[in-house]
Amino acid sequence: MRPKVILFGDSITEESFTNGGWGAALADHFSRTADVVLRGYSGYNTRWALKVAARALDGVCEDGEWPLALTVFFGANDASIHDRSSGFQHVPLDEYQSNLRSILSFFKERWPTTVIVLITPPPIDEDGRLRNPFGDDPSGLPERTNDSAGAYAKACIAVAAESNIPVIDIWSKMQQFSGWEKSFLRDGLHFTALGNKILFEEVVKKLEERGISVDTLPVDLPLISEIDPKDPLKAFEK
Repeated sequence: MRPKVILFGDSITEESFTNGGWGAALADHFSRTADVVLRGYSGYNTRWALKVAARALDGVCEDGEWPLALTVFFGANDASIHDRSSGFQHVPLDEYQSNLRSILSFFKERWPTTVIVLITPPPIDEDGRLRNPFGDDPSGLPERTNDSAGAYAKACIAVAAESNIPVIDIWSKMQQFSGWEKSFLRDGLHFTALGNKILFEEVVKKLEERGISVDTLPVDLPLISEIDPKDPLKAFEK
């Protein structure tokens, strides 16, 4: 069977298979070498993700089979401001770290050889959130802020370091570019096509650092270049 790359996260993962999405780009990148499996849950935080992790991934792999890689991408909802319209999604910073540790421990115990990649929450364009609010907030303030997202990004990086697993700091990466607010975020939080491209490239780079690339993975079934026009069926006898 083809190896699997699993994407586990919130809405930015759930919509990653839309046109131009980073998950769809990964599926195209690994075509003929690995199956990319989507497990994205819009609005979820790490508290909820920890609660449903076993159920969400049930049946993804057959008994004795382990995924090649797994991305864990939560934090954007945890970082919601607790007394604003998305406060029900908020998770305190120390609990966020504890939940990440527990999620990582669950997957490490279940799939010891799987390469796990943590992804920090993305930056927040507060103007974009004000223009695309979640619910009604009489305060007139955005339900998410970039400072809060940054604190959770740093906490995510710290958990990755102590767990000795790779991490993609998408919060910092996006802000290296001028005009990132509108170029990469369509509503202050979710990604544009360019934002998806940035994350796709970072995921590919991080996997390649761990030896997972289209150059090292076997191709599923013979390529057309390997099929003899005079005896096509011979290629399928191997």
